[in-house]
Amino acid sequence: MKTSKQVMVRTAARNNAQWCAAMSRSHGLASEFGEQAWAAPSRTPLYYPDSVTLVPGADPAALVARIDTAAPGASVKDSFADLDLTEAGFEVLFDAQWIHRPANAPAIPSDLAWDVAGDTDTLSAWALAWDNEDGNAHLFRPELLDDPATFVLAGHSDDGRVVAGAVASRSDQVVGISNVFALDGPDAAWPVVLSAVHWLFPTLPVVGYEHGDDLAAAVRHGFEPVGPLRIWTHRARG
Repeated sequence: MKTSKQVMVRTAARNNAQWCAAMSRSHGLASEFGEQAWAAPSRTPLYYPDSVTLVPGADPAALVARIDTAAPGASVKDSFADLDLTEAGFEVLFDAQWIHRPANAPAIPSDLAWDVAGDTDTLSAWALAWDNEDGNAHLFRPELLDDPATFVLAGHSDDGRVVAGAVASRSDQVVGISNVFALDGPDAAWPVVLSAVHWLFPTLPVVGYEHGDDLAAAVRHGFEPVGPLRIWTHRARG
């Protein structure tokens, strides 16, 4: 029998795969859900995996055959941290934890106003704040605004600047949170993000994944780690 945590990990993995598919679509890239994994045959946008496993014990050879390992930067989100992709030329980039927060968990009130990006100007302002001058704000394209399951949450200071935010991805059973940021660090982000999520999706639990200091911040704001995941990246040839 599957435990509640195992079920939640599967649910979180599928939700995350759906978000990765939406991000890929916004860049004009096709992808496909299979029984064991979601995968994109062409290289996905920066920071986004080429495949996300959906069940434990996925077939490594079949998974790798569905993605482009010839292009630099191919990666796999091993949702159950149970694969060995070294023979296929991959190495571990980092380990993380899926996280879960019940729908009825209390949130720390936020002093920041928030909204959902609904036009290209707001999305651009959000992306520039998220990017923090790293040169990758272009990843978030206007096509995302047309995705009915994607909600770009922006927290604003009193003068109207975007100072915190996240992306919320709604699926049938959960809302997934990714790209959490705040100019003052993750502890400043979660109150406004959770306020927005509770208002938008009051009956849905919240899932996502984090590692390191960001995982610790999520736990401080009511999340529970529910299972490990692993990110594999393809080694450059040379």
